[in-house]
Amino acid sequence: MDFKLTDEQELFVAGIRDLMAKENWENYFAECDENSQYPERFVKELAEMGIDSLLLPEEHGGFNEGMVTLAVIWEELGRLGAPTYVLYQLPGISTMLRHGSPEQIDKIMALRGTGKQMWNSAITEPSAGSDVGSLLTTYKRRDGKVYLTGSKCFITSAAGAPYIVVMAKDADSETPIFSEWFVDMSKPGIKMSKLPKLGLKMDSCCELQFDEFELEESDIFGIEGNGFMRVKEEFDSERFLVALTNYGAAYCAFEDAAKYANQRVQFGEAIGRFQLIQDKFAHMAIKLNSMKNMVYEAAWKCDNGTMTSGDSAMCKFYCANAGFEVIDSAMQVLGGYAIAGEHRISRMWRDIRVDRVSGGSDEMQILTLGREVLKRYR
Repeated sequence: MDFKLTDEQELFVAGIRDLMAKENWENYFAECDENSQYPERFVKELAEMGIDSLLLPEEHGGFNEGMVTLAVIWEELGRLGAPTYVLYQLPGISTMLRHGSPEQIDKIMALRGTGKQMWNSAITEPSAGSDVGSLLTTYKRRDGKVYLTGSKCFITSAAGAPYIVVMAKDADSETPIFSEWFVDMSKPGIKMSKLPKLGLKMDSCCELQFDEFELEESDIFGIEGNGFMRVKEEFDSERFLVALTNYGAAYCAFEDAAKYANQRVQFGEAIGRFQLIQDKFAHMAIKLNSMKNMVYEAAWKCDNGTMTSGDSAMCKFYCANAGFEVIDSAMQVLGGYAIAGEHRISRMWRDIRVDRVSGGSDEMQILTLGREVLKRYR
């Protein structure tokens, strides 16, 4: 695969480097992490560069770029210490163009360039995580209105996004029909509780409760009964983005640890001269190389219409686990500075541990990948 950047990609990377060099962003990220605050000021800077328009077609003012270009940008941001998990909504604008109504699209497009959170999905419930088919939240039609009832949990961005797309089951259908509804979070009647998290703290995680929450027929998102297919598409995209984020964070931790190993002197020489430390860096480098090849191949497949659920599951499982191992080894190299200090590696360590559960657990990625592999030989 050709890893040489195009002229357009080179410009994006140069812009990212200029932005990250403009100030000490880590102080800002640490503050946002400690206060569980969305880094809107940083995201706004990226939006002003056009990152939220990267995948949009030219008729919508976008750059009409693909996932390979997105991978290039995510890699550079992650390598320089940016928490790219807060950017998952930016590529999501193209999802809105595919499935949203004109009114819904206008509402989301109005937020483009602002750095503000836009929208996210609400699927998981207290009794339904990986088993999406057991969702209990329902919608019921009555007197020309639609009423939503049920609970959702572990919903990312719910405290900051003005719109949430909620998956629910038709209460009046004898056979399960799952559809999605575009919910304006500013309307009364939604009970929301914030949940504390180990990591990924710059984006909210909430429990939502709906009790006969009133909707209009026009609030349906996409086609009725197409909820599962739409969500499957989102899962594949989300898992790929998680993998990219994990790769970028691991790259950052690796470089921080390598610089430290060449500077930290013990027993009269830099610790990087010791074979046990060199062993760690050899294995970290192997994992990073494998992660890069995996995510770039998947991005290329996505741009060429051949990426499967197995590809995204493989990326997420491997990068979440290999990335964790790289960051953990980097923490070991830094020793007390990573544990007792305020080094960004400790934040990344907490963040990446969450990713082995969020967006689909390790176990679900293995099941998805195993089925996909065996399918090829039927």
